[in-house]
Amino acid sequence: MGGIAGIGNYSCCRVAEKFHFMRQHERETGQSEQLLLDLLILGPYLEIMIHSRRDFIKLGVTAAALSASGPAVAQALSGAPAPALPTHILSQAMTAFTRHRARLAHTDRIGIVDFSRQSSAPRLFVVDVATGTAQAHLVAHGRGSDPAHTGWTRRFSNEPGSFASSAGSFVTAGEYRGHHGRSMRLSGLDPENCNAESRAIVVHAAWYVSPEIAALTGMLGRSEGCFAVSSASLDHVLDRLGSGRLLFAARG
Repeated sequence: MGGIAGIGNYSCCRVAEKFHFMRQHERETGQSEQLLLDLLILGPYLEIMIHSRRDFIKLGVTAAALSASGPAVAQALSGAPAPALPTHILSQAMTAFTRHRARLAHTDRIGIVDFSRQSSAPRLFVVDVATGTAQAHLVAHGRGSDPAHTGWTRRFSNEPGSFASSAGSFVTAGEYRGHHGRSMRLSGLDPENCNAESRAIVVHAAWYVSPEIAALTGMLGRSEGCFAVSSASLDHVLDRLGSGRLLFAARG
């Protein structure tokens, strides 16, 4: 996927023209994945001229379509603005989405975890592929990925007993109720996370993930490799991702 080269040099009118061209191309080809990537790349540049929902409409862009990448517009459940995803992680995620599409029962939404961010920042994005709408959530990494508990993901591992997070593509599996209550199983689709099921890497809520913990300590607690979210985020994440969708994690 080519994306948009040199977008930073576009004038406001050129950006609007580019968006309308993208929409026409998407309608003709059905390539919604490229449109999503381009929308999310465009967002930070559009934000310089967007101050209200009315401005979106003037450009022919709904507020929802760019809420994932407009930090001044979208609000994470933590109460913090939703940050823009780095374009290289978006590109990796959409490449993974295309590569594993046959393994996915549903392609309407995907989850993207940006482990290049500190754990106190919302970094799990649940993205609607058709519209570009996204919601950002706090998520912890494994203690094996951050032995000194700095709040940063230092390493990944697929090894049993490592207690580290794994990178790569996962497909969401069935829900169950266990030690952490409502949880969702994950199956690794790549060599770097193929042990996810045997390691019991799942999505669950944890007391050590919350805006209050982040504000108090400057970071979240650590899991044993699972994608641990806040209790406030759990239902939204599990309901929106459900079973048979892509969850992609990377550090850049």
